[in-house]
Amino acid sequence: MATALIVAALPSPSSNAIDIGPLSFRAYGVAIGIGVLLAVHIAQRRWESRGGEAADIASLAVWAVPAGLVGARLYHVVTDWHRFEGRWWHAFAVWEGGLGIPGGLLVGVVTGVVVARRRGLPVAGLLDVVAPAIPVAQAVGRLGNWFNQELFGRPSDLPWALRIDPQHRPEGFADVTTYHPTFLYEALWNLALAGLLVYVGRRWRPRPGQLFVGYVAGYAAGRLWVEALRIDPATEIAGVRVNIWVSSAVLLAALAVLVIRSRVVSPGSVGAEAEQPGTPSCQEVARMLQSVLDRQVDEGTAERVAAHLEMCRHCGLEADVYREIKASPSRSTPAVSELALRRLRHFGEQLSAGASGSPHGTGI
Repeated sequence: MATALIVAALPSPSSNAIDIGPLSFRAYGVAIGIGVLLAVHIAQRRWESRGGEAADIASLAVWAVPAGLVGARLYHVVTDWHRFEGRWWHAFAVWEGGLGIPGGLLVGVVTGVVVARRRGLPVAGLLDVVAPAIPVAQAVGRLGNWFNQELFGRPSDLPWALRIDPQHRPEGFADVTTYHPTFLYEALWNLALAGLLVYVGRRWRPRPGQLFVGYVAGYAAGRLWVEALRIDPATEIAGVRVNIWVSSAVLLAALAVLVIRSRVVSPGSVGAEAEQPGTPSCQEVARMLQSVLDRQVDEGTAERVAAHLEMCRHCGLEADVYREIKASPSRSTPAVSELALRRLRHFGEQLSAGASGSPHGTGI
């Protein structure tokens, strides 16, 4: 029986490189590269569906992705510094594996936020756009751990256990052949999380920024149980792996933010909200938006549009756009940015197209 289980175990690649003719590529780097490209593509599609331009995402990625890689490597080196004692130059050998996702997220997201603010882009909306794209990139990147035969868990005889070559087995486990493929668990968790975020975003329209906080909470929760299965050497505090401490703190913080700022509009409340006295219909809102786009708007019209959009946050427009509409001077050309105008135009088209059925748009 044991032999049959081992035969059924998942194999590990015999090499951590992908050879194409005379060229040899590190599989770890290839996986990360593909993951990044896929995430950028997903984010661009989502941003375009909200009235933005794909070039906005590309311009942010140029800064955020390299910064994220640097942050991820720094996190790994700092939290696992003992692995580099006596061979510090290996801290720069990224192709050998070793990227700490918490550090990558922190540095990459902060960099993206700074660049977005300088370019006048709505930060909360962009964070929600990239929320499902990031875990997809992480899932693809985890394939690199498979090629490197690293980040596996404790011994296992399950049919999907991973066979590890002797030279990659942890100290004290030389006779153990198969282990939990924790990198695969994390990859599948991330893909499920990405799908859940898209579903929640489409069905409930959370307030701007909440979808990204949901991603942070979901990833931290998954990392907790996956990290608990790992047996590779790691820095510990009070006998607990550093990554478990970090994931716990991040999860608690994200949940606190969600609870404090929770104001998700359910599908059932949309119709009731639309029936309240004084709430404009879809056609009326579309006409008011068009008046903003035509730059023929007075203070009262701008206030009505802003008030309606603030009440119906499921419309998908961020607070930055609300503020710009409110800032429109009385009976003069409104001080609305070109990005806001593009988003208003997109939203107005959605309202006009679906006016008979729902007071909110159908975008992602």
